[in-house]
Amino acid sequence: MQRTRRNRLITVAFLFAGATLTVGLLLLAANENLNLFYPPEKVVNGEAPTGTGIRAGGMVVEGSVQRTGDDLDVEFVLTDYQGSDFTVVYSGILPDLFREGQGVLVQGQLDASRVFRAEQVLAKHDESYMPPELADLDLDRGSAP
Repeated sequence: MQRTRRNRLITVAFLFAGATLTVGLLLLAANENLNLFYPPEKVVNGEAPTGTGIRAGGMVVEGSVQRTGDDLDVEFVLTDYQGSDFTVVYSGILPDLFREGQGVLVQGQLDASRVFRAEQVLAKHDESYMPPELADLDLDRGSAP
């Protein structure tokens, strides 16, 4: 094999290996930062993974918000008004617009007992806003069974 041809082959092999490594690292980073959205039905049915960062959303059930003492811990129930409810536990300051009967989006992890441990709670900002992930759900209160 000629020296020039061998050098070209080595260069192409290194470029290919470098490109493969770069793509692999990008996919790994994207997978670690991926936060999938799960509606209440999928959380209740067990389709949402435990111990993995996910997002879930729904409506806060009336009368479900419970605060514990003087600390920032709060527990509430999210629903889709179609029979799927799950408990959310959060420790922190809730958004000003958070209230019962309003739509929220929570980010965190499901534990082994299927309780959602939220790291962040986002409340909708006006009467016409609906998170894009919840737009497909029929969350109109009048349609509750």
